[in-house]
This record gives sequence, structure tokens and C-alpha cells, in this order.
Amino acid sequence: MTLDPKESTSNSLSAGLCIAVLSSFVNGSTFVLQKKGILQAQKRVVLGQVGNFLAYNMAPAALVTPLGALGVPFGSLLASYMLQENLNVLGKLGCVLSCAGAAVLIIHAPKSENVSSRMELEEKLGDPVFLGYLCVILLLLLLLILWVAPVHGPTNIMVYSTICSLLGSFTVPSSKGLGLAAQDVFTRDSSNQRALCLLGLLLVTLASSVLIQFTYINKALEHFDSSVFGAVYYVTFTTLVTLATAILFREWSDVGAVDCLGMLCGFVTVSVGIVLLQVFKEFTWSWNDVKKAPRKKD
Repeated sequence: MTLDPKESTSNSLSAGLCIAVLSSFVNGSTFVLQKKGILQAQKRVVLGQVGNFLAYNMAPAALVTPLGALGVPFGSLLASYMLQENLNVLGKLGCVLSCAGAAVLIIHAPKSENVSSRMELEEKLGDPVFLGYLCVILLLLLLLILWVAPVHGPTNIMVYSTICSLLGSFTVPSSKGLGLAAQDVFTRDSSNQRALCLLGLLLVTLASSVLIQFTYINKALEHFDSSVFGAVYYVTFTTLVTLATAILFREWSDVGAVDCLGMLCGFVTVSVGIVLLQVFKEFTWSWNDVKKAPRKKD
């Protein structure tokens, strides 16, 4: 009995969606566990990254990447329960908006992928448009890391956030590419050697990008509030990764105008929720303040 291709794609999409949500929850818990030691949190970051790798190879990156925002409300709720941190009314509203925006993203995100084999991946990697995009990203990274970060990094939150987000243009495509290349590594035909070389190249790119990302994330957490950095990092990372995967994998080619608008609205909704949850968490505003009616002046 053979499995229908549409049913197989649907099952893969559902599995990728579930893994993406689960890895977001794991990643969200690391911000809470950092209160008890950065080493404990980093162990769980590795688990979350493994989950992301599996999710990226089962579902379109345009769907998986924005769902990373679910880790923020989960982490806030966990901190409220485990660390007794205050979650004000704006934070609760941010949780609701983040979850609602994520639901909109799931509904309107691309449901299929245009790159499903190593041969197609190699063709896309050699595309002049993508190569030009990578050259621009590399030049920006060199400029930021060598000249801008040493001077303005500790005072400007956008510097470290942009570096980490630009590196996402390598980590996410590499994660997806590893799964495609690994399928041909253990075959006995002549393509085995090409697949092995591609696998090694993608693995080195992924490892290097992740290590540099961790370095600058830790630097950012040393100089800036983790809540504000998390909100800014989510928006910049999601935007640049979506752009990179759109250029490489062409996941948006079969998406209509309505779904594109729905994705944009979902992304904006999640971003607003993250800002309310993270940036305004120190506000001492409760439901009692909302219920108080302004007094009429005589």
C-alpha cells in the first residue's frame, strides 16, 4: 500500500508544526532557566535547536521561523509560575496576541516546498540571485563584526541583534539543506560523493553560524535587558530569515495575495504581542486600574 503524496505532505507538515511548537516551548524555558545558571540553559538551547532542525526539514521555513515567537509567552508564563515574576495586564494581552498571530501564520503560511531533493537544492544554491544575496550578507557581517560592533555594540541594541539575525540567513537554509543532502549520502551511486561534500559544507556553515550567534547573543545579554533584546531579535531574525528562504527555496511562489497579506498581519500581530509582553513587563498596571472609571470634574 503506497501513501498518497498529498497525504504524506500533510503528515510531514503536521509533524513539523508540532515539533516547531515544542522546540519554541523549550527555547522559551531557557530564559527562565538562565536565572538559575547560564550553563543549564545552554543545554536546553541545544535541545531546542535540534527540534528546530527537525521542524525545518518537515515544514516550510516561512511557517517554522515565525512560530519561534511562541517561546516568549511560554517563557513569561513559566517565569510567572516558577519564579513568581509579575505578569501584568499588558503581558497577558501580549500572550493572547502572540498566540492569535501564530494561529494566523499557520493558516496562511505556505503548505508545500519547491525544493524537495539534493539536485534541486544544488541548483538553487547556484542561483545568481541567491549568491548575490549571500555576498551582501557576508559584507554586512564583516562590516558589523570588525568595525561597528567593537565601537557601537555595547550601546546600540540593533548591532548585536542584526549580526545574529544576518547569521540566520546561513543557519536556517543550512538546517534545511542538511536534511536534503543526507538523503543521498548513503546511496551507492555516483552522486554519493557530491552529496557528502555538500553535507560537509552545510554542516560547517551551520556550526560556525550557530557558534557566532551564541557569542553575540551572550554579549547582547551582558549589555541589554533580555526582554527588550528578545523582542528586537525576534522581529529582525524572522524578517531576514524569511527573506533568505524566500530567495533560496521560493516557498512564496505558490502563495496568493490573500495569504501573503494574512502572513503579514499575523507577523505584525505576533510582533506587537512580543513588544507588549517584553518591553512593558515592568509596568505596574492591573485589571483594577482598567476598571477604575475616570471621575467627572465639577
